[in-house]
Amino acid sequence: HATMATTKVPEVRDITRIERIGAHSHIRGLGLDDALEPRQVSQGMVGQLASRRAAGVILEMIKDGHIAGRAVLIAGQPGTGKTAIAMGIAQSLGPDTPFTALAGSEIFSLEMSKTEALSQAFRKAIGVRIKEETEIIEGEVVEIQIDRPATGTGAKVGKLTLKTTEMETIYDLGNKMIDSLSKEKVQAGHGKDHQAGPLFHQNTVCAVSRGRTAEEKRGGPHSPYTGLPGSLLRRHRRDQV
Repeated sequence: HATMATTKVPEVRDITRIERIGAHSHIRGLGLDDALEPRQVSQGMVGQLASRRAAGVILEMIKDGHIAGRAVLIAGQPGTGKTAIAMGIAQSLGPDTPFTALAGSEIFSLEMSKTEALSQAFRKAIGVRIKEETEIIEGEVVEIQIDRPATGTGAKVGKLTLKTTEMETIYDLGNKMIDSLSKEKVQAGHGKDHQAGPLFHQNTVCAVSRGRTAEEKRGGPHSPYTGLPGSLLRRHRRDQV
């Protein structure tokens, strides 16, 4: 007699919001000039001049990073423009700064606890900017040597010889690199541009080197010619993902 154990996977509900035309969808900013002086009617804001100026000071502090990790409490009677000022601050910060609007009725639910609702809102309001340092290897392909096991089950190994105007280097190839070179049909005489980073590996066949003769050219009669790269085979580049 065999019994089957069943594993119950907990269901995680997500807060879904629907963007619609609302009472504050017309607000584009706080309506301030360069001196942080509020205009009477500007960017969808009307009135509350002193509060808008104070919000402008807070906005500049946010941009300079002086109140990171702190909270701003806007208090007042109903209908005095608290949500409008908060929306104006969010619009002035721009699309790179995440802003999450949360109504009080979204916290109290029978399907989700208050802690989970607040945790999801905080996670949505956290912005992460990822920068990646990429190593670029470029040069003319002199020779590609790929050794495949006779049984067909082992790992493939290979060597790639690249050269520039002043140097020549041999690189060991792994399985992924060999498959990528085979897919792009890289052969001797092709210009090679390999970008390696922690997030991706990209290979590009740039062109056919001018140093190859017409019989040795593999790219066909319409392939563009290019000169050999400079003395450095490797160079580094920083990208923002």
